[in-house]
Amino acid sequence: MKIALLGYGKMGQTIEKIAVSRGHEIVVVVDENTKEYDITLADVAIDFSIPSVAVNNISNCFNNNVPVVSGTTGWLADYQKMVDLCNEKNGGFIYASNYSLGVNIFFELNQHLAKMMKNLSQYNVTMEEIHHKQKLDEPSGTAITLAEGVIEHTKYNGWEVDKATEELNIPIKAIRSPEVPGTHTVDYTSEVDSIEIKHTAHNRQGFALGAVIAAEWLVGKHGVFSMRDVLGL
Repeated sequence: MKIALLGYGKMGQTIEKIAVSRGHEIVVVVDENTKEYDITLADVAIDFSIPSVAVNNISNCFNNNVPVVSGTTGWLADYQKMVDLCNEKNGGFIYASNYSLGVNIFFELNQHLAKMMKNLSQYNVTMEEIHHKQKLDEPSGTAITLAEGVIEHTKYNGWEVDKATEELNIPIKAIRSPEVPGTHTVDYTSEVDSIEIKHTAHNRQGFALGAVIAAEWLVGKHGVFSMRDVLGL
């Protein structure tokens, strides 16, 4: 499989190593200094760039019949536009806030717990996410996905960073610390006890492996998919 890497920071470099180890070829590498490139050389693109260029990267893929796996967060105001363009061009698209296989299991666990807690209004939810200082968005896309999973099934209406100014908003504490790949915690607390679920990433390899697996799965398919489709969840 021939892969275009759109974004060549630490994640892009880790993806490259894992993709090559799985027998794939990196044919296009796009970083902040790249002016022109031929996306049509690739069978699939993996986008871990920055929010300001993600939409252009994804659009370029669809317009040139190249399926794309995107893990860039912070651009989702334009997500529906990309879905519409994918469908218009009969392309293939996967977006996930987190490609770690463990995190996607954690998403399912979070949803299941939220359903169980639906009628237990005495529990209040708080969340915390910890990432490296180079993380551009706050809170993380993973934390937002977790919050949305709770909101879908419980009394909550929304989320806010740090402190909730509205009673039915989930407060998400965002911490930036050197060399932390990603830790996410969801806590349900009442006057008598607490229930906590937590995922801790030990390195970036889990995120990178999931993105490569998603790209392998996407080649030859048309439509908009998620990691639930990739993992058969």
